[in-house]
Amino acid sequence: MTETLDLTAAIYSKTAAGQQEIQSRSLGLSPLVRRILVLVDGKRSGRDLSAFVSGSDDIEQILGALLSQGCVAAEAPSKAAVPAARAAAPAASAAPESAGTTAGAPPGLPAAETRTAKDNEMARHFMINSINSIIGQHMRVSLIHDIFHAESTQALRTIYHAWEASMAGHGMGAKRLPELREKLFKVL
Repeated sequence: MTETLDLTAAIYSKTAAGQQEIQSRSLGLSPLVRRILVLVDGKRSGRDLSAFVSGSDDIEQILGALLSQGCVAAEAPSKAAVPAARAAAPAASAAPESAGTTAGAPPGLPAAETRTAKDNEMARHFMINSINSIIGQHMRVSLIHDIFHAESTQALRTIYHAWEASMAGHGMGAKRLPELREKLFKVL
């Protein structure tokens, strides 16, 4: 019996074709699929990458498309890493919800319930303005769309990881990321 690969548990790395696609854009990937390809680093699982996809998009479908085009390679997680991840999961779930450590949220933030609508609006504007001013307008349209339509603090905190990855992937953004993160955390 052949073992099927769990697309969300697998670890993804770029192939030579994937590296070439990032440079040439010859396959005409959609912005979302291209963003996932850029984020593939040989360390993230499909579950990790799903944090960068909005609720209506299916990470398994995106990863399947990248696999079929030969842009990424999937590797089953090592058996040694699985027990460690399972052991860490109860510890993470034991953290109090009121401490703001919900799934997808950056650590060390106040509880989402304490954030006001004004705080959410300020966080949304800060994230959008920092992308537009550092990376450039119309460069991260799908991310800006996701930020703009994030209704709650928790939704903004989930999108934070994509914002952080975009900033870290840009020269000036990477230099200013600690300062920007500190300012964002005051309202996020």
